[in-house]
Amino acid sequence: MDSNANYDIAIIGAGPGGYVAAIRASQLGGKVVVIEKGELGGTCVNRGCISTKTLLASAQLLHSVKKAGEFGINSGEVSVNFSVIAKRKERIVRQLVSGIGQLFKSYGVEVIKGKGKLTERIKDNLVELEVEKDDGSIEKVMTKKLIIATGSVPAQIPGISIDKRDVLTSDQALELEEVPSSLLIVGGGVIGVEFASIFNSLGSKVTIVELLSRIIPTEDGEISEQLKKFLVKSGIEVNTGVKVKEIISHNGKKKVVIETPRGREEKVAQKVLIATGRKPYTEGLGLEKTGIGLEKGRILVNERMETNLPGIFAIGDVVGGVLLAHVASAEGIVASENAMGNQSKIDYRVIPNCIYSLPEVASVGLSEEKAKEMGYEVAIGRFPFLANARATIMGERVGMVKIVADRKTDEILGVHIVGPDATELISEASVAIKAKVTTKDLERMIHGHPTLSEAIFEAAHDVHGEAIDLKKK
Repeated sequence: MDSNANYDIAIIGAGPGGYVAAIRASQLGGKVVVIEKGELGGTCVNRGCISTKTLLASAQLLHSVKKAGEFGINSGEVSVNFSVIAKRKERIVRQLVSGIGQLFKSYGVEVIKGKGKLTERIKDNLVELEVEKDDGSIEKVMTKKLIIATGSVPAQIPGISIDKRDVLTSDQALELEEVPSSLLIVGGGVIGVEFASIFNSLGSKVTIVELLSRIIPTEDGEISEQLKKFLVKSGIEVNTGVKVKEIISHNGKKKVVIETPRGREEKVAQKVLIATGRKPYTEGLGLEKTGIGLEKGRILVNERMETNLPGIFAIGDVVGGVLLAHVASAEGIVASENAMGNQSKIDYRVIPNCIYSLPEVASVGLSEEKAKEMGYEVAIGRFPFLANARATIMGERVGMVKIVADRKTDEILGVHIVGPDATELISEASVAIKAKVTTKDLERMIHGHPTLSEAIFEAAHDVHGEAIDLKKK
C-alpha cells in the first residue's frame, strides 16, 4: 500500500452493494474501510427487501391459514396483530444488521459512521475523502481506490406533496403502526404490487393506479396480464393508463384525482403510497467538484464498474440500470475484483427479476416482446401450475411457466414465471440461460417428482408441443 494511503479501498455505503464489495476486497487482501451514515445493510435490509419480505411472510402465512380448512385443519377464528408483525420485522432487521457487523469484524473491515464526500484533491493516484461524523467532526481518509455505493431514494411525482403521514413513500409505509382501512398506491411496478399484496392480505381495501398501460411493465406482457387477473380476483382494484393530477384532504382522508381514458375520476383512501420507483442518491458526495461523469443523476461506469476517473468505481442503484439488491451485490464483487487488480465484468443477461407479490413473479432473460424486437424468430412454451402435481397438493394452482426460445437454434432466451415460489424456481432458469441450454437439453434434465420445478421442464417440452401433462394439441 502507498505510504500516503490509509486504505487500499474505501467504500461509501454499506448496502447490499457496499458491504459485499467490502468483504470481497478483504478476501483479496485489501485493507478496507466502509463509510456509512446510517445503519449497515442500507435500504435493502432496513427499509426495502428484507422489511417488505418479512411483512409478506406474515401475509403469506395468513393466506395459508385461511385455507387450512381445505387441508383438514381447523384453525378457528383468524385475526391479525399488526404490532407483533411490525416488531418481528424490526427484530429480523436488527439480526441482519448485526450479522453484517460481525462479518466486517471477522474480515477486518473498518467502519466509519458519517457522511463521506470527495474533495477536490484527487492526485498522485490517491483519492481523498472527508467524512462528517455524527458529532460534527471531520475525518480525512486517503485511499488508493474508491467504490461509491450510495444507493437510491424514493422518486417523487412533480407537484405531489408527500407529508409522510397520509401521503407516504415506501420508507414511511414500512413504519406504519396499524393497517390502514384503505390504501391507494400510485405506481404498479415492483414496489407497488408488493405493498398491494401485503396490505390487501392484512385487511386494507387496496387500489393501484398506474400511468402505463399495464402493471409490472418491465415484465413479459402475458405475465403482467396474469398477475393483474390474480390481484383483481384477490380484491385489489387495478387501474392502468391513468395519471394522478392532485391529492387533496377530504373528510379526514385523502382524495386522489386521476385522469383516465373515461375522463377525470376521484378515489378516496385513508393513506396514499407513492410507489413510482427510486432514483440514484448522489447528494452530498461532492461529485460536481471532481469531474465524474453523470447522466440524468446517475454515475456513468464501464463494464468494470469504473468511472471516467481511474481508481473510482460506482455500483448498485447509484449507477442506474437495474435497481435490484442482488445486482448491486454482483456489481460490488466485480468492482472490488477490478480495484484489486483482477479482470472482472458482470453478465447482465442472467439477472433474475423477482417480485414478491401474491402470487410471486420472476423472470430472467428476454421477454417475448423484447426477443421479437431484437429480431428473433421465437417459439413459446407454456405450462400451467394447474396441471402440476405439487402445486395441486399445496393448493396453489394459479399461474404458469413461460419459456421464450429461439426457433432456429432452440436456445432458451427467457423464462417467465407467475405462481407459487416463482422467486426460488427462477434460479434454475438463470443457470440454463447462462449455459446457453436449449429446450431439448432442458427436457432431458430429470426433475424430482412431485415438485414445482417440473413445470419448467414441462414448459420446455411445450415449446415443441410435447408437454406430457397437457392434453394433445
